[in-house]
Amino acid sequence: MTIRAEISRRSFVAGLGPAIVRAAPRRPNVVFFMTDDHGAWANGAYGCGEMRTPNVDRLAREGMKFTRAFAATPVCSPSRMTWLTGMLPSGHGVQDWLLPKDAFGPESRRWLEGKTGWSDVLAKHGYTLGMTGKWHMGQDERAQSGFSYWATVPGGSGPYKDAEFVVNGEKKRMDGFKEDAIGRFATDFIDQNKSKPFCLMVPFYAPHTPYNFQPEEDRAAYEKAKFECFPEVGVHPNQNRGLRQHHGNRSSKLAYSALVTGMDRNIGRVLERLEELRLREDTVVIFTADQGWNAGHHGVWGKGNGTVPYNMYEESIRVPLVWSHAGRIRAGATTPEMVSSYDFFPTLVKYLGLDAGPGGGPSRVGKSYTEILAGKKWGYPRELYFEYSYVRALRGDRYKWVERTAEHPSELYDLQSDPGETRNLEDAARREGMSRQLWEFFRHAGAPALDKWRSTTAQTLPAENLG
Repeated sequence: MTIRAEISRRSFVAGLGPAIVRAAPRRPNVVFFMTDDHGAWANGAYGCGEMRTPNVDRLAREGMKFTRAFAATPVCSPSRMTWLTGMLPSGHGVQDWLLPKDAFGPESRRWLEGKTGWSDVLAKHGYTLGMTGKWHMGQDERAQSGFSYWATVPGGSGPYKDAEFVVNGEKKRMDGFKEDAIGRFATDFIDQNKSKPFCLMVPFYAPHTPYNFQPEEDRAAYEKAKFECFPEVGVHPNQNRGLRQHHGNRSSKLAYSALVTGMDRNIGRVLERLEELRLREDTVVIFTADQGWNAGHHGVWGKGNGTVPYNMYEESIRVPLVWSHAGRIRAGATTPEMVSSYDFFPTLVKYLGLDAGPGGGPSRVGKSYTEILAGKKWGYPRELYFEYSYVRALRGDRYKWVERTAEHPSELYDLQSDPGETRNLEDAARREGMSRQLWEFFRHAGAPALDKWRSTTAQTLPAENLG
């Protein structure tokens, strides 16, 4: 090619302007909302008409709602670890909620050390990451796992009023409602990073206990409520004594509901900021909970540790899950496919078109469900697996097997004929078959036998240290 010809070609392309020469499309932003102790049932979009969740309901209308999404562990710290890493508790090493000395402060350890979370993958591929809210996965006061913006109250719960946050290494007392502070930090992060690909994780503390404060604007909607979504049944014989006071207690029902609404109000605040900055269509928004919650269901107030021995009731493990992204996920879609928290890591990474690289090993057991989000047939026959200390479980479309160590009874339920899980079936053949399937799954995941579960964690176990 002659010099003149090359110059002429360049001049021609330049003359076409932006109609031809365009920058490569940037990857979508991510906003990931997570609530705490929030059953799928406790949302308007999931059928509880009295529960005021207009922003969650809006996300469901604008995106895809999963009606059978589950958390692999029905308690906070190990569940959060699974959401982040895709690994089960026997793989990531946290089998119960972290006591304060294990969660933050000089004796805490970084339980995620050596483990790759989806946040690490996003950071490696150029995303700027922010975390505003509850961490509870160790060394809570320190930014980690690819996050550079960090605003949290160390530990698992604490008062809802005038909380002291650690914001990028500095302590700040935030006047008023804790969830409102989380919303403020979330919008600050968006304002600071609006011009580049970002990922914002917003794990609320609500509606976790204590029920010590809720703004009047959130309480007002429930002053005359009948609380028909809260079953009134006899107290479960194995009810956790520390939570028994909440059974049939109107003030507890009102507080729980108001905390849900206060959380939802701050989701609306974040969505409004995305829209003001014209970022909503460039952002995939995900809403879920770390695990479920019983509020009278089965006669239980609580989650997996709401009974002793621990349970795997549907309300303890079933969570809300909504994905919303205009132009990529069909609005108003609903799917009954069963998915687990351990599927989230591979799904998010694949949805964003990223390479997770090596790591995880056999204990990263999840499968990507991006085909479901694209409206395609998944075609992946499923059973889901669960683990919490001395309990493991297998859930199929119809039957659920809950296996405990020898000192506790195991349970078999037919979820089709007995959705309330009231009849423990004495079907020896099915029990043996599902127990064998459960054992094979965990063996392939690199886990020891159930009776060796303590060997999978170095944490200070609450049940063995608090009574």
